[in-house]
Amino acid sequence: MNSTTDIVWLQDDLRVADNSLLHFTSPPTYLLCLYVLDKKWLEPLVEGEQTPRLGAARLRFLWQSLMALRGELLQRGSDLLVRIGNPSDVVIEFASSLNVRRVHVSEHPGVEEAQHIESVAKRLDSQTELMCVENGRLFSRQTLPFEPHELPESFSAFRRCVERECTITSSLPAPVTLPPWPEAPRGFPPLKAVCEHSATWQPDERQGFDYLGGESAAHARLKDYLWHQKGGETYKKTRNGLLGASFSTRMSPWLARGCLSACQVNDAVKAWEAEHGSNESSYWIVFELLWREYFIHAALLEGAKMYGSRQLTKPCDAFNLWRNAETGLPFVDAAMVELRETGWISNRARQNVASFLVKDLNVDWRLGALWFEHCLIDYDVASNWGNWRYIAGVGRDPRQDRYFNVLKQAGHYDPKGLYVAHWLSHLKELPEGLERHQPWRAAPATFSAPYVEPEQWQRWLIASNEAQETYE
Repeated sequence: MNSTTDIVWLQDDLRVADNSLLHFTSPPTYLLCLYVLDKKWLEPLVEGEQTPRLGAARLRFLWQSLMALRGELLQRGSDLLVRIGNPSDVVIEFASSLNVRRVHVSEHPGVEEAQHIESVAKRLDSQTELMCVENGRLFSRQTLPFEPHELPESFSAFRRCVERECTITSSLPAPVTLPPWPEAPRGFPPLKAVCEHSATWQPDERQGFDYLGGESAAHARLKDYLWHQKGGETYKKTRNGLLGASFSTRMSPWLARGCLSACQVNDAVKAWEAEHGSNESSYWIVFELLWREYFIHAALLEGAKMYGSRQLTKPCDAFNLWRNAETGLPFVDAAMVELRETGWISNRARQNVASFLVKDLNVDWRLGALWFEHCLIDYDVASNWGNWRYIAGVGRDPRQDRYFNVLKQAGHYDPKGLYVAHWLSHLKELPEGLERHQPWRAAPATFSAPYVEPEQWQRWLIASNEAQETYE
């Protein structure tokens, strides 16, 4: 029998369980598991700046996830090779030098990632086969009741359709063993060699929750949230929270890097429901997974159109004040401090800071999407760009009236001003309540009014007065 070597090219699927790439109908004799960090991710976020696309928090969580995956692979007789460079070039290099039989890779909703896959497909030797598979999703194309180009225009229509006609399959178990390593390099560079700042960066302790990359950490959090924090009973009520470790599932970073699959989360929820019964909160956890699924299929359908058609505008003063948490509006600035110092903010905070940037500061929404790409440890190309388009009122289900009255939102979701004072300590000197959200009214000699473009100020005066009324 001739010996064969396969490559498993990993991207955002950094797990061994429920990973289609690690299940073979015809197992190879040798297996090389490869991850390539795209060197473009280390280049400037925007032309003329030094800030890299891949921020310190994101890179730190990614490296933790890679190290954890390597441990899982070693336990099964394999290993993980990590390289930095052009992904398609690196894959072709190893495929050629090892006379590879097959390259296995997951289909990816990102345009750059898809281009690398396409490049590999075109450049592989005729004796090498590219196996590009759907992986980590709730529904495959074959199970969807519509063709890809017939994807419903709105999430609501998509949700109703799949809930009525689709069944989420159970996740796959982890392989017990894997084929041994070929005659090839092993290991990967230390984080310090990639980015010294990421190697020393630590999240702000005020976050109250320390994310650790990897499959085991993901399952530990999922179990703790459902069974010990009783998230299956409370999620619907607490999901708009701002402070604390358990108002949210906080599963998004592991889902984004593929340390955990959506089907595994669904399995865990169903197991909890089998003992406790289903309810609105347990349903809502799966509901959020459906949003993620919708954005994936939308990104696959739209390709480069997802990023907008016109030329990206350059960062302006308003954008810099926003990302540097210097707008003067506490609810926005507190969230931007939390984002910068931890790499994560709640969904409620994301919606508000995004709306404020686009609708009140009149800044190109794509600059906000890029800043989130830099900061978020749960950056997911489909969800990030899909959500920003949604807030901006462009793309699928377009509506120009999606506007968050940030002052009203602050009064509703942070009525005592505890969140803003948690991240902006100078606000603690003000009484709890309205004063912390509108400090320019409470102490005009100390606090300046928020930065808003002149033509927006009248709108802000109205919003400010409306917010005042909610407290009286």
